[in-house]
Amino acid sequence: MRTAEIRRRFLDFFAERGHTVVPSAPLPTPDPTLLFVNAGMVPFKPYLTGETAAPWPRATSVQKCVRTLDIEEVGRTTRHGSFFQMNGNFSFGDYFKEEAIAFAWELSTRPAADGGYGLDPERIWVTVHHTDDESRALWRRIAELPDERIVARGDEDNFWSMGVPGPCGPCSELYYDRGPALGRAGGPAVDEDRYMEFWNLVFMQYERGEGSGKSGYPILGELPRRNIDTGMGLERMATLLQGVDNLYEIDETRPVLDRAAALAGVRYGADAEADVRLRVVADHVRTALMLLGDNTAPGNEGRGYVLRRILRRTVRSMRQLGYGDPALADLLAVARDCMAPSYPEVAESFARIADQAAGEEEAFRATLRQGTTVLDTAVARVKSEGGGQLPGSQAFLLHDTYGFPIDLTLEMAAEQGVEVDRDGFTALMREQRERARADARARKSGGTDTTALRGVLDENGPTDWRAWDTLTTDSRVLALLGSSGPVPVAREGEIVTVVLDRTPFYAESGGQDSDAGTLSGASSESEVIDVQRALPGLVVHQVRVTAGELAVGDEVCAAVDPEWRLGARQAHSGTHVLHAALRQILGPTALQSGSYNRPGHLRLDFPWRGSLSTTARSEIEEAANQALRRDLPVGVRWMTLPEAKELGALALFDETYGEKVRVVEIGGPWSRELCGGTHVERAAQIGVVALTSESSVGAGMRRLEAAVGVEGFGYLARERDLVARIAEQLQAPRAELPDRIAALLDRLKSTDRENQRLRQQATQARAAGLAAGAVEADGVLVATATADGGADAARSLAVAVRDALPADRPGVVAVGAGTGGGKAAVVAAVNSAARAAGQDAAALVKRLLNGRGGGSPELAQGGGLPQEELSRRLDSVPGLVREVRGA
Repeated sequence: MRTAEIRRRFLDFFAERGHTVVPSAPLPTPDPTLLFVNAGMVPFKPYLTGETAAPWPRATSVQKCVRTLDIEEVGRTTRHGSFFQMNGNFSFGDYFKEEAIAFAWELSTRPAADGGYGLDPERIWVTVHHTDDESRALWRRIAELPDERIVARGDEDNFWSMGVPGPCGPCSELYYDRGPALGRAGGPAVDEDRYMEFWNLVFMQYERGEGSGKSGYPILGELPRRNIDTGMGLERMATLLQGVDNLYEIDETRPVLDRAAALAGVRYGADAEADVRLRVVADHVRTALMLLGDNTAPGNEGRGYVLRRILRRTVRSMRQLGYGDPALADLLAVARDCMAPSYPEVAESFARIADQAAGEEEAFRATLRQGTTVLDTAVARVKSEGGGQLPGSQAFLLHDTYGFPIDLTLEMAAEQGVEVDRDGFTALMREQRERARADARARKSGGTDTTALRGVLDENGPTDWRAWDTLTTDSRVLALLGSSGPVPVAREGEIVTVVLDRTPFYAESGGQDSDAGTLSGASSESEVIDVQRALPGLVVHQVRVTAGELAVGDEVCAAVDPEWRLGARQAHSGTHVLHAALRQILGPTALQSGSYNRPGHLRLDFPWRGSLSTTARSEIEEAANQALRRDLPVGVRWMTLPEAKELGALALFDETYGEKVRVVEIGGPWSRELCGGTHVERAAQIGVVALTSESSVGAGMRRLEAAVGVEGFGYLARERDLVARIAEQLQAPRAELPDRIAALLDRLKSTDRENQRLRQQATQARAAGLAAGAVEADGVLVATATADGGADAARSLAVAVRDALPADRPGVVAVGAGTGGGKAAVVAAVNSAARAAGQDAAALVKRLLNGRGGGSPELAQGGGLPQEELSRRLDSVPGLVREVRGA
């Protein structure tokens, strides 16, 4: 049974039993604790925890998931995959254990001809929590399972919680006996390779308190409403029903593995290490396809870094298999054909996906070449100093600056007989991750402790948010939080986080900056600095008290600055207009992957290889302003997500959408996007869209920036004035400026080339004179000099003098030059005859500079010498030459 069919049967089964089919959420998630959806319950988390009322009593989904904590284990075990799909059925206070167990048993064992999976009931084992006698009894009654196939296990295996205070409960897991060829008899407690888990039923019935680990917390009591959360691993079920050994060999991954093997000229199953690499490729290519399909772009942090790492591990694995040519586009096409039956959007977006991946692959291949040079230099330095270990800081530099995977550093260092300080590297990586997490938490919550905010949300409910409807509200202060936690009052000059019962302020989201404005009360005035959604449903305001005292319970008038809001609306609508113009000129692959807009300014990131031509930029700008000239209407419609997709509306993939979505249209079908931002009523109100820059923000990713509204007109006015001044200075008509400036640049380049030629001639002439005047010291010709122009000039002169000395006579040259700040640099050069006679440029520099400096035995350099000591040190060179030779 193919994986797409397994998926369809699951959804059909639960739809027939009253469950609402909920589409998979995009992989990127707005949850501040996660980068990607990593479990089927994540999109339902607000309903399961009680933060938000569920829109349906029961639901079912097949959720795309990505987990990368065990990425190093991918390919090495049969249980780890970075991308997987979780079939789930959920009850929000509707049904509980009996129905969940009955559903799981019926679907698992019903004959395939009747719409089930046809698993042999005699080979199914289940586990229950050791205290859950109710579930044990239900399994005996519903499935007629004997006691020996109902295994009791402890908290570590069969008790679920989110790791924080909140809902928890026992769980029951279903396992399938794959036969004695795969391990020992005795059930899942004995061997989880032979007995494969395929479904987990979580019974949320208790509330847990503070504590750590799987059981280090108290159970506070029963939940007021009991929920069901189940997860069936789609790949696990496919492994069972397709009779293959592991998830890398099912129909959605095996074709990728086979294609990788064909490209590399290897056979799967012939070599254990090659098999690991082929499995890595099969898993990672599918993961990359799905991440790129959900509009994640490769980058240096967060989600982008995860995707970049996955793509680079794929390229690296193909390289280890002996295939050095570009491979991603080929492999992704195979993965597309595997996944499109369930996710047709990956086929629709494939041109963009393949282009982004190819750009990343091209960049990484260049990185490999550059990083290899850096690594070889670092290894040579370690060995020259008598060491045997590459510092962790060097491995981190290779990883962080050059994108070199640590496993590549380890392997290539080992090939040269050098170890790597893995502990030092790990410590630096940990510090970087902690900084990134702290920064992400601060951005999500405005730096405020979310525990305190959760208490406010639990006590008062969600914020009454009015940003779409009004610029002012009469509001009450529910809470004030300072840097150390809740405070009863904030005084003049203090900055605090304020929670209001209702607010007209737009909280930063969807690329739109937060509103600015004021809170005015009977005894206080406050300036609103920032507005965020710190928790789902809760809007928080960072404010500076400008007069009086602001206290909890105060009644205030919350007022958005109308000029700020107008600018924000112009910028956000301008972003939609620019996006539509971009796709009109460049085609549908130029899909927005990120944006930011604030009054007067917008930026938009999109996948594209190579910079845009001047003509393309002009056409995009003209298409955007034509929409403004036509004064296209801007409208908002609410509809279901499937209806929006059917209409062709574009979705932002870092947003989570509810049952109803908000579609913003500009000119009807010309621009349709799912959006929660604020917008103008008609396009002409944007004023103007003036492109200010186009740049690269990573491999295969470009950024457009533009000024809009009054700021756009100001930008164009400044450009006009600048052109007028240049025309006046050059005494040329504006139309002739490009040709006139090009001619000036050509003249400057020609002059620079002539000056360089003259400098080289002067250096050669001086070098010949210095070589002729070289003095002999212990059989070695020694020349010293000073140079004007800094260390580069000193290096050029030293090399020129060395080359002018007789090739058959040992020759040593030392040249000093001032480098600014009263300091001087010294460069030493020796010819091959001097090297044979025992001379060493690096050793000479170190003696001249008291241990500082370094380089090769033929050419070395050092700095930091006080200017007034330069002549004396150069005079000492003949004596030092004797010392170096004798050393």
